[in-house]
Amino acid sequence: MRDFSDDLGRLRASLAEAHQYLRVTELREQRPQLETEASRPDLWDDADRARSVTGELASAIDDLDTFDALAGGLDDAETLAEMAREERDESLEAEIESTIVDLRARFSTLELRSLFTGEHDAADAICEVQSGEGGADAQDWANMLLRMYLRWAERKGLDTELDEVSEGAEAGISSATFLVRGRNAYGLLRAEHGVHRLVRMSPFNAQGKRQTAFAALKVTPFLDEVPDVVVDDKELRIDVYRSSGAGGQHVNVTDSAVRITHLPTGIVVSCQNERSQHQNKDRAMQILRAKLADVERQKRTDELAAIRGEQRSVGFGSQIRSYVLQPYQMVKDLRTEHETSQVDTVLDGELDPFMEAFLRWQRAEATAPTSA
Repeated sequence: MRDFSDDLGRLRASLAEAHQYLRVTELREQRPQLETEASRPDLWDDADRARSVTGELASAIDDLDTFDALAGGLDDAETLAEMAREERDESLEAEIESTIVDLRARFSTLELRSLFTGEHDAADAICEVQSGEGGADAQDWANMLLRMYLRWAERKGLDTELDEVSEGAEAGISSATFLVRGRNAYGLLRAEHGVHRLVRMSPFNAQGKRQTAFAALKVTPFLDEVPDVVVDDKELRIDVYRSSGAGGQHVNVTDSAVRITHLPTGIVVSCQNERSQHQNKDRAMQILRAKLADVERQKRTDELAAIRGEQRSVGFGSQIRSYVLQPYQMVKDLRTEHETSQVDTVLDGELDPFMEAFLRWQRAEATAPTSA
């Protein structure tokens, strides 16, 4: 009769680690309070607060249910192994081994949550796609990236709001701003912050030559409330213009789009997707406050690279990832060395392996011993 003690002991250790990084004790205390607040009849009088409460409650329930299911599964496996050992029943070995393999896989999936260690990893994310070097190909590439991230969010069941799109002069888009709402949106998308390089046979080149194009994704945590950021109206330039771009039916054609420039920092934010100029201005101000808060955090911690990555030009030598369509097919992350030949799948939003590889690489970098 095979002894499963070591396997079950390692799983029990994994359960103890999960109890810690999921903050199970804290969640059990918070859940009743969240349920009480979520049941208040006036909850949705403040939509942002309501989303925060219901999202926090859903996350707490999900974590507790996941932990309890794993704990129950491990208890059952240990009971079955003890019974088999006492009765010397070898016919149960296959069932016990299958249960252990299943539990290992579930713990491995759950471990990803332990990699979200950043201060705002659980927050929503403000994302900005910007075309770089490469002319029409770069503008087309920016549009491809926008589609890739919107498809990724759809796959993950995350909500997206396309706030602003600026058409390219020749093709595609020159820039776009969108919000991704959902659990750990920022924690996942910060893996994508940086310059992305595309190599392909250019559809805009009459000779059909291979072309390299660049576009960047900037990611900032979006906080519904930023109490420590005070914006002086005298430091703002507010421009109103007619919406245009790739937003289709979701973009207004009246002079309701709003662009706000924060003069001291040069930060520019735009919004054109809301129904009125007032709503566009409110959303643009939310985004501006979040970006200013991010700047202040960077100053306080002096860890710019940890939050936003190195700020480089959107061109040669600055990319974090390369997407090669010709002469061969490959997507390779230059930080983690993770790569795949399934380019079409990646461009259709299959980004989780790259994000997970980045989170594991980042943790390894943080825990690696520093050289003297």
